[in-house]
Amino acid sequence: MKVIFLKDVRGKGKRGDIKEVPDGYARNFLFKNGAAKEATKNAVSQLKGQQKAEAKQIANDKAAAIAVKARLEADETVVAIHSKAGSDSRLFGSVPSKQIVEALAAQFDIKIDKRRLQLAEPIKSLGYTNVPVKLFNGVNAKIRVHITAE
Repeated sequence: MKVIFLKDVRGKGKRGDIKEVPDGYARNFLFKNGAAKEATKNAVSQLKGQQKAEAKQIANDKAAAIAVKARLEADETVVAIHSKAGSDSRLFGSVPSKQIVEALAAQFDIKIDKRRLQLAEPIKSLGYTNVPVKLFNGVNAKIRVHITAE
C-alpha cells in the first residue's frame, strides 16, 4: 500500500515521503498513530501543492535575509553603544548580544533575534568589533559594533 508520511517514522520515511509499506503495518500502526495517510490521487496532488508553497516560503525568507544582510554590511551601518569604561579601555561589565540587538533596532530599525548573533562571549573592551550573524541557512553577515566610553 502506498502511503504519505505525515510525521517522521524512524527507519521507514520522513514527513512528506511517499512510500510503499505493508498493508497491515499501514492500517494497524501508521494510520492509527496519525503518522501517515493513504496516497490517493487527491492526497498526492495536495502534498505537491504544500511542497510548492513551502519552497516558495523558503525562497521568500532567503530573499528577505539577503536584503537584511545588505543593510547590515553597508558602510554606514555601525552600531554605536556607550558604556562605562576604566582608564585601560576595559568596560565595567560587558556588552551582551541583547544590548547589541536593541541598539540595532533603535538606530537602524532592523529587528533581529538575539539568538542569531554568534557572539562567543560578551564584548568587554572599547573600540570596533565585528559580530557574526546567521540570518538564514547559508546567509551570514557581520555587524560592526563601535563601543565608546561615556
